[in-house]
Amino acid sequence: MNDVTKSNNGGPPKNFRLDKSDAKLAGVCGGIGNYFNVDPMVIRLAFVAATIFGVGFPVILYIIIALVAD
Repeated sequence: MNDVTKSNNGGPPKNFRLDKSDAKLAGVCGGIGNYFNVDPMVIRLAFVAATIFGVGFPVILYIIIALVAD
């Protein structure tokens, strides 16, 4: 049994969804936060830090997730 199935208390595996209710831009960070049960602000700060130190790659990743998810 993988971690995705175990984390839902025996229910069906949870799916990643954009969180439009907690969205600042497209809901990507809110969706990631909901999926991993982490505060979306922590995910947003991680994206900002990764963008500063990652020379723009996280921006491309964010756009890809926003276009592919949901």
